[in-house]
Amino acid sequence: METFAADLSTMVRTPLWDSHIAAMRKVGTLVDVAAGEWFQKAGERIDTFHYLLSGETEAINAATGKRYGAATLGPGQFFGELAFLTGGRAFMGGRAVQDSQMLCVRRDDMLRLMSDIPELSDIIITVFAARRRRMLENSEGGLTLIGGETNRDIRRIASFAARNRIPFNEVEIDSTEGSDLANQCRIDRAHPAVVFAKHQVIDPPTPRGVAQMLGLDMALRKEDVYDVAIVGGGPAGVAAGVYAGAEGLCAVVLEDLAVGGQAGTSSRIENYMGFPTGISGGDLVGRGEIQAMKFGTRFAMPVRAQELMQCEKHLFHVHLDTGDWVSAKALIVATGVQYRRLPLDKLEQLEGSGVYYAATDVEARYCKNTEVAIIGGGNSAGQAAMFLARTSKHVHLLVRGKGLAASMSDYLLQRLESHPGITIHLCTEVKELHGDEVMSGITVRDRISGQDWRLDTRALFVMVGAAPNTDWLSGLVELDSRGFVKTGREVGGGNAYETSRAGIFAVGDVRAGSVKRVASAVGEGSVVMSAVWAHINDT
Repeated sequence: METFAADLSTMVRTPLWDSHIAAMRKVGTLVDVAAGEWFQKAGERIDTFHYLLSGETEAINAATGKRYGAATLGPGQFFGELAFLTGGRAFMGGRAVQDSQMLCVRRDDMLRLMSDIPELSDIIITVFAARRRRMLENSEGGLTLIGGETNRDIRRIASFAARNRIPFNEVEIDSTEGSDLANQCRIDRAHPAVVFAKHQVIDPPTPRGVAQMLGLDMALRKEDVYDVAIVGGGPAGVAAGVYAGAEGLCAVVLEDLAVGGQAGTSSRIENYMGFPTGISGGDLVGRGEIQAMKFGTRFAMPVRAQELMQCEKHLFHVHLDTGDWVSAKALIVATGVQYRRLPLDKLEQLEGSGVYYAATDVEARYCKNTEVAIIGGGNSAGQAAMFLARTSKHVHLLVRGKGLAASMSDYLLQRLESHPGITIHLCTEVKELHGDEVMSGITVRDRISGQDWRLDTRALFVMVGAAPNTDWLSGLVELDSRGFVKTGREVGGGNAYETSRAGIFAVGDVRAGSVKRVASAVGEGSVVMSAVWAHINDT
């Protein structure tokens, strides 16, 4: 199966061209770095591209204080990884092993060169992405999570980090490593915590706290006016971000949890053209995010749109849950849909400690070698069942209807029916959740016989329903009876994606009448940009 980046260990090194280096010299500065001197410290904002002309440098793992990997960087190589594109904080420190000379280019100048010289961009981004992949696979160079086995807040951070491709390592709270780290950080050794490097405790231990520490929460000011603001970082929103940047528009993508949206929870997508061996939803959209950042599109997360207004200057202003405002000449609504919360007692208190809405590697670890239940009859539920069946004791797919043929792809249904570790229960529904701090089981009702039966499980995955995320639109655009955004001539839109209000466009699953498929969402996010261009030019 494809991933979002190449494998660094099997890559053939491609050096920068002489013409690339010449272009960098025109805007860069020569800097001498003495042996043992730091030129980049972990946790600092990345504002410089470091290209090594002579000498030797090493990357330092912030968690151990030791050299990362077995190799050093020599002349003709460059330091850094994907956080450079966003101006985030460095996961690794950089230090000279011997006296070295570096060609240093300011980040803004380097991004401009990468935009103007595609071959330069291709080499750098391929290496940066491969380095991030290695960090993720080795669980090195990022966060250390203490106590995820007992604390649902730490589990939420693990899910946030995994879905945003932030490297992290999990440590049990009563382990020797956990105690040692607690002593170093001067925190209660029995208290769950999130630590960056060897001493920086992230407080509060929330996804937003992690984003602030790592520089994912870009500064947003109401007086800054973007050409287009894209609300939602799923396939449609990221595709719009790619094309906005490619067309030279100043664009920002606002996402409340993780780039990928609901598609990011899919463990395997096999019916998207160009990926015959399949790719996870997170990796597919992650590739798009890298493309968008290459073209200059900015991403801010986790931020949630709460209110929308339009001023007398015809600008759109999005009020966020952080208290910030984002202003833009045009607005793309790509907030997609979310799984519905079931009307079950204890649902909220067990979310994150037994009830989940995504099936990724993180959630799979928490239900390893146990019975697992999944509610849902769509492709997402089917892919989750196939994925979780690899490590769980048995997977029970609970379906309210009488069959799956109308809601699930045929190839996937055949795999589910033939898998010995998966049982499909038709005409069933969950009636009760058991457990206080952690789920211990569920009660399932057979809707035909009316009989109840208990399933002892520590994990229930809810993947049912499609509630559109449109409350924040504040009545500025017309919605259908289910809350989806209406577009096109029916509501006076100038094209298929414009809403009842000029300058606001809707794409992807949130749009009424759209085909609820990843490929369709990507297509809509791409095509809408011509209409956005026309609106901006006319205002």
